[in-house]
Amino acid sequence: MFQQVSVGSVVQVEPPLRVTSAELARRLEPARERLGVHPDVLLEEVAGIRARRLWPPGTRVADAAALAGQRALVTAGIPRDRVGLLVDTSVSRDHLEPSAASVVHAALGLGEGCLNFDLSNACLGFLTGMDVAGRMIEHGAVEYALVVDAEVSGRIIDATVERLNRPDATVEGFREEFASLTLGSAAAAMVLGRRGLLPDGPRFTGTVSLAATEFSHLCRGDLDRMVTDSAAVLEEGLRLADRTYRRAVEAFGWDGAPPDEVAAHQVGRAHTDGLVERLGLDPTRVLRVYPERGNIGPAGLPVVLAELARTGRLRRGSRVALMGIGSGLNCSMADLVW
Repeated sequence: MFQQVSVGSVVQVEPPLRVTSAELARRLEPARERLGVHPDVLLEEVAGIRARRLWPPGTRVADAAALAGQRALVTAGIPRDRVGLLVDTSVSRDHLEPSAASVVHAALGLGEGCLNFDLSNACLGFLTGMDVAGRMIEHGAVEYALVVDAEVSGRIIDATVERLNRPDATVEGFREEFASLTLGSAAAAMVLGRRGLLPDGPRFTGTVSLAATEFSHLCRGDLDRMVTDSAAVLEEGLRLADRTYRRAVEAFGWDGAPPDEVAAHQVGRAHTDGLVERLGLDPTRVLRVYPERGNIGPAGLPVVLAELARTGRLRRGSRVALMGIGSGLNCSMADLVW
C-alpha cells in the first residue's frame, strides 16, 4: 500500500464529433438487410450506447494524448522540468515505432531526464500505469509522474463497417466483430506526485490485481480489427472481478467504509449492470458514461473520475473505488481518498 502518493489532477478531453448509434446502424444497412441483424437495437437497447465521440479524420493518437497531458499539467500547476516519468497507456496506436510516449514527451517539452515509455494492458492500461507511477513515487525514484491515454477509434469502426457490409460477411462474423461497433474515442491524463509536494491532493492508497490468463484467447485485436467472444469475456471477467473485489475489500477496508463512488472502465450496459450486481454495489454510486461515450477503453476510468470531480459528486474525504477489467484477462482495483 502507498503512503506517499497523491493525485495532482485528472482531466479528460472530449472529441468534437458526436456519432449516434442510429447513424452507425444506417451505415450498416446492407448487412442488416442481407443478414437480418439489427445493429440499432443491439447498440442502443442491448449495449445501451446512444452515441460515441470521434476525433476528426487524421487526428493522431499522440496529439490527443499530448493535449490531455498539457491540460493535466496546467491544472496541477506542475512545471514540466519536475516531471520524472511519462507513461502512455493508449490501446490505439499511430505506428509501432517509436513509442507513443516519446512523441508525447517531445510535444509537451518534458526534460531529458524524464523517463518515458508505453504501457500496454488493454482496457486496464491506465490503472496499471497509475500503479507503476505510484510505486516509483513511493520509493522516491521520481517526484511527479504523468499518465496519459488517447483512444482514436474511427479507423477500426470504419474498417469493421466495411467488412460487415461485404457480400461474404456472415452472422457469426457480425457477432464476433460487434464489440468494435461499441467503441468510442477520448483522451485523459493524470498527474501524480509525492504527498509532501501535493499535501491537499487526493491520496492514492494502492492497487490489488488478479489474473486469469487462461482466457487470453477470448478477445484479439489489431489496428483495424477486433474479434471478441463477448458473452465469455463478460462472464469470465465478472468472475475474476468478484475474486479481485474480495481481495480489495480486505486490503482497503471497504467492508467497514464502503466507497462513496465507483470509477470503472465501462464496456456497455451488460458489463456495468453485471459488475454492479455481482459485486453488490450501490448503482447510484456508479456514474455511467457509456451511453454517450461508448467503450473508450483505458480512458474510461479517468474520464469517469474527471466527471465525478467536475459534477461535484466528490467531496473532501470521499472514498473512490477504481475498477478495471482488461482482455487477457486481468483485473485491478484501487483506492482513492479525495
